[in-house]
Amino acid sequence: MNKFIFLIIVYLSLFNVLYATPNLNARTAILVDYDSDKVLYEMDPDSQIYPASMTKIMTSIVAFDLLKKNKLSLDDMFVVSENAWRLSQSGYSSMFIMINDQVSVEDLLKGIIIASGNDACVALAEGIAGSEENFAEMMNEKAEEIGMYSTNFTNSSGINDPDNISTVRDIAIMSKYLIKNYPDYYEMFKEKTFTWDRTGGEPIKQGNRNPLLYKNIGVDGVKTGYLAVEKYSLASSMKKNERRLIAVVSGFPTKNLRSSDSLKLLNWGFRNTSTFEISKKDISEFELDTWLGKKSKIKAVTKEDFYITINKKDIRNLKVILQYEGPVIAPVEKGKKIANLIISNKDENIKTLPLYAAEDLKKVNFFKSLITSINYLIWGDV
Repeated sequence: MNKFIFLIIVYLSLFNVLYATPNLNARTAILVDYDSDKVLYEMDPDSQIYPASMTKIMTSIVAFDLLKKNKLSLDDMFVVSENAWRLSQSGYSSMFIMINDQVSVEDLLKGIIIASGNDACVALAEGIAGSEENFAEMMNEKAEEIGMYSTNFTNSSGINDPDNISTVRDIAIMSKYLIKNYPDYYEMFKEKTFTWDRTGGEPIKQGNRNPLLYKNIGVDGVKTGYLAVEKYSLASSMKKNERRLIAVVSGFPTKNLRSSDSLKLLNWGFRNTSTFEISKKDISEFELDTWLGKKSKIKAVTKEDFYITINKKDIRNLKVILQYEGPVIAPVEKGKKIANLIISNKDENIKTLPLYAAEDLKKVNFFKSLITSINYLIWGDV
């Protein structure tokens, strides 16, 4: 075979391996960029699933929300009911709390997040809302608030209930909300072990059920799930440098595939796409020329964060253009719209971001204004 042809075949083979869409052995999946919300991969993402223990993400969110509002403390103690204790005797994942134990909110949260304890879920739910049914109402209120419109929670743990339903798209929305709004408490999700000094026995040390945490590749959450009817599921989040991706996949036939295919999907996303920060609300500054102002430049900002995620092969086609009828004529009040930022890719307008004056711009006095105007009329020099 001609050496040149052989090299082309090798190159094309490597190209296909690196950039081919991942083939997942699962029922439904989604991969989302955390900053831009761009969906990078989807496979039937709105198909109904039983979220199993991924339900515990919302259980944690409800508690975190109360902690953030100072309506709950990590040191608060809840008494374990028989109802909660029974879930540690039923063959489900458990923290192994005992009836009438007084357990802190912090320990219950770690028992939920790290050990995936169904008994801890019920104890927390009852301690916060009086009953698990009342707590489920709080979960659904929060789900609706954050845009999880295809989700209904009926319990705090995700154990078998035909009406406890969601989608991988909604689980991704919930995972982003968790990471964005409770960064300090989210640290619990990457802890690999939890030891519970149980009543009437030796302390029990349990490992985090998320297999990707142990690979030291940037995964710091989120939650596994398993039900016989749904098989294996995983909501995972990986951060590389400053970029984060969230993957949610459900319907894996085995534990090993849950781990390997989730990692394959995350790596594919990082390998094939890039995310760029175009602007940060009230932080990213753009300078514009001025006319008759006391300063020759005026700073402008956007009123929203904007990130763009594109395929790496399209990066050369990305354009960001500052559009304004310049120079900006003084006076200008802070907050006035004075320009646009145009983001395009392959001549397609992706986004138009209004720019607003970040400062007041005062006009020069009459004498200087007159001299400047005359100078411009004669010399064209502004």
